Amino acid sequence: MTEDVSRSDKRACIEREIKQRRHVYPRLVSDGRMSQAFADRQIAIMESILADYPSDPGQRDMFG
Repeated sequence: MTEDVSRSDKRACIEREIKQRRHVYPRLVSDGRMSQAFADRQIAIMESILADYPSDPGQRDMFG
């Protein structure tokens, strides 16, 4: 499937994923199915990716 996906679409998807992880990961940690360190790292990675997609189009990085 080749469909144009805008930067704002990508940003919105990343934001939803971070929200989902913040909702689900505490239960996984509590159940012993995931370590807190792993959960924190995975969220940090997604937050780092989110930083690559600024909400202001005027703030594009060198690749945008």
